[in-house]
Amino acid sequence: MKIDSRSEPDSTSPAMGPPVGHVRPTTLMIVDGHELIRHGVRQILETEQDLSVVAEAGDSVTAVTVSTAVRPDVVVLDIEIPGGDPVGTVRRIREGSPDTAVIILSMLDGPELVRDLLEVGVRGYLHKSVARHDLVSAVRAVSRDRARVVLGVSRSSLDHVYGRRDEVLSPRELEVLAATAEGLSNAQIATRLSLAETTVKRHLRNIFAKLSAVSRIDAVNKAVAASIIQPPGARNSSRPGLVAGAVRPFRSRTKN
Repeated sequence: MKIDSRSEPDSTSPAMGPPVGHVRPTTLMIVDGHELIRHGVRQILETEQDLSVVAEAGDSVTAVTVSTAVRPDVVVLDIEIPGGDPVGTVRRIREGSPDTAVIILSMLDGPELVRDLLEVGVRGYLHKSVARHDLVSAVRAVSRDRARVVLGVSRSSLDHVYGRRDEVLSPRELEVLAATAEGLSNAQIATRLSLAETTVKRHLRNIFAKLSAVSRIDAVNKAVAASIIQPPGARNSSRPGLVAGAVRPFRSRTKN
C-alpha cells in the first residue's frame, strides 16, 4: 500500500492531471449529512472530465445500501453522518463493494480515529480545509493505484498514528531500520553493524511490533510516513511536511 502523507494541505502542489487515453470516467459517490456540502463537493469533482459523481447519500444506512448497489470506484465520506459510527460504516461499505476505495473528508483528524479507519481499509483521510486540487488529486491517486493511501492530516495526528522517533524505536533499531531501507539483507546489516544475524532478526521483530508492520517494506514505509526515517534515495532532502513511500496493505504477516 503506497502512502502519500501531508502534514497540512498543500495549496501549491498541482493536482495529478487526467490520465492519457482514459476511457471510462472514475465513478464517485459523495456521502455527507449536509446537502449543501454534497453539492459543493459534487461541483468540484464534476468539473473534471475523468470524474463522474453517480450517487449521493446523507446517512450511514443509505450510504451502505447505495454503494452496494452502485459499486462506485470511490466513495468520499464525511465521518459525522447520522445512522452509524464511521468505522462500522466504512467496514459495511467495503463488505458490500470490496473494490470501492473510501476517502474520508472530515473536519476531524484525531489520531485514534485515523488509525482505526486505516485499519478497516480507508484509502484516504483528508481534512475539509484541503485545497480543491488536492481532493481531485487524491481521488485520482486511489482510483488509479489500488495500493495507494493518501493522508492529509495534522503532523501531530500523524506522529500519534505511527509514533514519534524518540518514543518508539531505540537507537539500534533505527540503525537496523535505516539499513533495511537501503535494501540490505539481514546478513549485510549484521556485518555493517557488527551484530549477529539473529540479533538483527530480533530487532526487526521489535520494529514490526512497534510500527504495527507486516513486512520489511511495510516497516520502512510506515517509518517514512511518520518521518522516523527519510525516504530511500532522499537522505539529503530538507523539505518538511511531505513524505511518501510504498506501504503494503495491513493484511498478512510475512517472515523476515
